[in-house]
Amino acid sequence: MPSSAPNQINQIVQLMMLLKPQSLLDIGIGFGKFGFLAREYLEIWDGRNTYGDWQRRIDGIEANPDYVTDLQRQIYDNIYIGDALKVLPTLDHIYDLIIMVDVLEHFTPEDGQKLFSECRRKSRSILISTPKVVTAQDDVFNNEYERHRSQWQMENFVAPVKYRVPHPTKLIVFLPQQRIPELDMAAGTGQQL
Repeated sequence: MPSSAPNQINQIVQLMMLLKPQSLLDIGIGFGKFGFLAREYLEIWDGRNTYGDWQRRIDGIEANPDYVTDLQRQIYDNIYIGDALKVLPTLDHIYDLIIMVDVLEHFTPEDGQKLFSECRRKSRSILISTPKVVTAQDDVFNNEYERHRSQWQMENFVAPVKYRVPHPTKLIVFLPQQRIPELDMAAGTGQQL
């Protein structure tokens, strides 16, 4: 469905606020929740007093064009329509942060690894959230991309630096290109593995 579990919002937004990315790519925007939250907490909460004078680039990729409405167009600078595996290699920008929230389980393990590798090439850091236990799901909303195809574990993410954000039902993994001392020190936010 074009949504994600609400019980992970705090952890994801806290991480975004700590990182303060100047550019963000949201893969699988769905309803646009994380684009909206990034816009609010990275732009409105940054100390400026001018509403709408956006300083950050927030882009999205969405496989299902029916999910994209004027609502999402108000939030994102650019929305690229299509399969992320095909769209991502065509983008010229290197993002400070790519997020995939409740997206990776919709790819086969092989395609998920390809997408993960492409994200590493196109970003300075990646934030992934996927269910710890993936349940069966077919083509919800008549959208083939909604089908669940894989289950992910921490060991599936091979990277020199990775953090696991504690969560009871989600595997939330943050993969920066280099260690982040604030995360190493922040109790409960993340832990170096």
